Amino acid sequence: MPKVMISCPVYPSEDPDKVSAAILRIFPDAVLEASEKGLHGTCESLGEFSRMIRRQKILDTARSVLLRGTSSDRIVFYLNKQVATVGKVSFTEERTILGSIRVTVENPEPSVLVDSVAPFTVDGQEVRI
Repeated sequence: MPKVMISCPVYPSEDPDKVSAAILRIFPDAVLEASEKGLHGTCESLGEFSRMIRRQKILDTARSVLLRGTSSDRIVFYLNKQVATVGKVSFTEERTILGSIRVTVENPEPSVLVDSVAPFTVDGQEVRI
């Protein structure tokens, strides 16, 4: 089972409850805590994230981002927190003006996890290998 760690800065102009709600739209089982640097938390499932990228039909993009962020036992990627407020997944770079949601997934076999969360597609259709 993957361990998902989430962190996100919360700026003075932002409502921490709204930022928390944005994260929970993508990771509904996350347990979040506030600190002076923002929100931090963990969750045990990528299920809703996986369903969202399927509904949005962005499997190829998601797979590419996840594979690019893969190292020996983890995957790191960033999500746009403004887009998350409306319950959508949008990948972004690490450093953005308003900050991004950093997601770190620890798993002994990250490539197997990527295959289950964002499977390979052919002509836009999911391919099970």
